[in-house]
Amino acid sequence: MKKQCLLLFLTVAVYESQTEVLSAQVNPYQYSISKTAQGSNGAVASAHPIASMVGVEILKQGGNAFDAAIATQLALAVVYPGAGNIGGGGFLVAHTQKGKTISIDYREKAPAASSRNMYLDEKGNPQMELSQNGHLASGVPGTIAGLFSSHKYGKLPFAKLIQPAIDLAEKGFVITPAEARSLNGSKSAFIKYNTSLPVFVKSAEWRPGDTLIQKELAATLKRIRDFGQKGFYEGETAKLIVEEMKRGKGNISLDDLKNYQAVERPAIAFDYKGYKVIGMPMPSSGGLLMQQMMKMIEDRNIDKLGFHTPASVQLMIEVERRAYADRAEFMGDQDFVKVPVKTLSSQKYLHERMKDFIPGKATPSDVITPGNINPESEETTHLSVADAFGNVVSVTTTLNGGYGSKTVVAGAGFLLNNEMDDFSVKPGVPNMFGAVGKEANAIAPGKRMLSSMTPTIVLKDKKPYLVVGTPGGTTIPTSVFQTLVNILEFNQSPLDAVNNPKFHHQWLPDQVVIENDFPQQVQSALSSMGYTFQKRGQIGRTEVIKINWEKNKIKQIDVVADKRGDDHASAY
Repeated sequence: MKKQCLLLFLTVAVYESQTEVLSAQVNPYQYSISKTAQGSNGAVASAHPIASMVGVEILKQGGNAFDAAIATQLALAVVYPGAGNIGGGGFLVAHTQKGKTISIDYREKAPAASSRNMYLDEKGNPQMELSQNGHLASGVPGTIAGLFSSHKYGKLPFAKLIQPAIDLAEKGFVITPAEARSLNGSKSAFIKYNTSLPVFVKSAEWRPGDTLIQKELAATLKRIRDFGQKGFYEGETAKLIVEEMKRGKGNISLDDLKNYQAVERPAIAFDYKGYKVIGMPMPSSGGLLMQQMMKMIEDRNIDKLGFHTPASVQLMIEVERRAYADRAEFMGDQDFVKVPVKTLSSQKYLHERMKDFIPGKATPSDVITPGNINPESEETTHLSVADAFGNVVSVTTTLNGGYGSKTVVAGAGFLLNNEMDDFSVKPGVPNMFGAVGKEANAIAPGKRMLSSMTPTIVLKDKKPYLVVGTPGGTTIPTSVFQTLVNILEFNQSPLDAVNNPKFHHQWLPDQVVIENDFPQQVQSALSSMGYTFQKRGQIGRTEVIKINWEKNKIKQIDVVADKRGDDHASAY
């Protein structure tokens, strides 16, 4: 695979000692972005080049895929503050060298003081501003608990894994053009939703090559290094979170923090034409949606229809429409509601769902109701990791919208999520991503909100073959779906599968979202079938690792980072 590299001329005058912050291989003051890489010992793809390089350095220093995933996530919390986080949550799906499948749920929870109608005014109207911005929008963060829950599968001390993030926060890194634009664009929101100005705000505009230093975040990371999980959920950091909540009329309490636990759950796994696809269970809708969509096309010979033909795109749109109708009605936190997973994923049910599919004709969403069952800014971020031993890790983590609630914990230096908006604030009222939910996803104290995150692993001959995931709110499952179909059915390279134009349908609103470079000829053909379209600049930022085996040994690892952002692929 040809290495594609875009050099960033990011330099800054620094003390000579600071250039040794991480290692000779990871210079946070001058670095480049690579979209593809190849190796046989390990690989990382993530949303930022520094984070990907940190992950590979951990592999080189004897760590495994779990160690690299932890270090990469912590680095992202520093160098990619729009979505990388310690104040949010996420999901991990993994497959170990011994054949064990793991899924860890560290989704945020509603604080104990939450209530079903907490975002409704006296007339019952939803106040979406409160669920999407500021202190009241934040659920109890789960990321740090998730990192410690996954650490038992690693090899290196946690202190070693967190140190690169501490160094990056304390001594700084230079920002990319995209980060400069993002920080400048969010300046007014940071001023509006903070009780004291965070480091993300400065009087002049941010410019590419400026150094971002986060001393308060470094101090918080040191407390986690020194005191473990309690260094976040108890003690000084917890006190700072609760004080911030009180200043901004938020809900998170000391007990909410102390009682938070990440949960290991049985992964969703299903067969697809000889492959085994592994995904995340509830409260992520992603794994079940993937199973529904893949199974609804399995017997329809989509490979014969061809890539990006009107027939293949129409089939995938209608499959997406039906799966998302079920998402709205039935899916939520399985600890609180009974989600009929067995029925929703059964061949009989999915066959019935496709009975009204008519090739060449759009099926309006107002006639596609959820199936009959008898008695998530998309500024999420994804990382894919593989090591030389055969361990693979797929992690999607988020603050929800870009920079989450826009609120930084004063004195602690990190952003809080706005995940409460992923609940159904009011049944039938769409959230910030246009997703509609009902009773299954209503707010309740201690409940985890429904998510679209879809970290995914594909096995071939019982060995890891693909590691896939993306950010993108409700577009996440459809982007992963299309990436897998591109590779498994249309025999595309990971590079093409990631970078080809994406499309998305989520039942409501009844429109097909397409990227600007989606083929006009296909759009015209679909318009004549009755479809309406909304164009947008990009959908998601998919990271893919493909592993080629020779007998029982890894021969080659190909890793691809999406063209749509600063995403970076590293391997060795």
